[in-house]
Amino acid sequence: MTSAVVFAYSEVGARCLQALYSAQIDVPLVYTHLDDPNEQRWFASVADLAHQHGSRVLTPTSPKDPSIAFTLRELHPDFLFAFYYRHMLPTELLDIPRLGALNMHGSLLPKYRGRAPVNWAIVNGETETGASLHYMVAKPDAGALVDQQSVPIGPDETAFVVADRVAEAAVTVLTRSLPTLIAGTAQPRPLDLTLGSYFGGRRPSDGEFSWDWPAERIHNLVRAVAPPFPGAFSRLGERVLQVHRTRLLPAIVENKGTEPCIFSIKSDIFATCGNGSQLELSEAYLDGARLKGDQLATIFGCDPVPARPLTRASVRATSA
Repeated sequence: MTSAVVFAYSEVGARCLQALYSAQIDVPLVYTHLDDPNEQRWFASVADLAHQHGSRVLTPTSPKDPSIAFTLRELHPDFLFAFYYRHMLPTELLDIPRLGALNMHGSLLPKYRGRAPVNWAIVNGETETGASLHYMVAKPDAGALVDQQSVPIGPDETAFVVADRVAEAAVTVLTRSLPTLIAGTAQPRPLDLTLGSYFGGRRPSDGEFSWDWPAERIHNLVRAVAPPFPGAFSRLGERVLQVHRTRLLPAIVENKGTEPCIFSIKSDIFATCGNGSQLELSEAYLDGARLKGDQLATIFGCDPVPARPLTRASVRATSA
């Protein structure tokens, strides 16, 4: 029976691990991560799935732990697979499996190498992404490509929706690649890294935007980091406005000039953004409480509300 040691986390990790079990691959050992208590886990548990199938589960703090290489050499696996594992694996481990070490990445490589590929693709307004299975080398997401599957990104779709679609594509790619990988007849092709770029990890603070941005840029950021991700936010005066859903407007709903501002029409909230472009704020929270259009004037004393952070000097001048 073909064997594999797996390093996995997140939804892609769980679904690809299940695909190995469904293909009758022997998985004696699974390495995964302990859940971060400060992070909302919206995806299936790799650890729970592995336990259900009788695999041993370990959660080392670093893949550079010497015991990992020792254990892999004892097991003599045919494959090593990494499915959304959050650490780079040292090259020492990549040379151990008999038939190779492969990674599943959530983009159409060589585009969007690195971290958070789905989120970055949406931030940048891409209309498609996908899943790519490739051999691992010392450089991240740079080894020869075995197979990939594209998926569409709709203009209003969030990263959560697209991530689920990418997970489905990852299972498709892995399932159809396994027979040739096992037989040794796969025909990987080198990646031309000049055709793509590397992107780093994203932090909650990267969800901050400026109302000076064009409406489309704000819309793309909002849907890229919408819950269950940390979310997009900006400021109205000294207060924080969290924006979870927006809608690009095909035409100006009300002429409020070209200066960034927030205004209401009945219970709906709109924003005039950079270059006079406009958005509907379909779901917004002021300091954590849901904001409705009829609350704007009550809270801020005016409608429209200037959408620029107030400096301490301007706050003192206004209050004087």
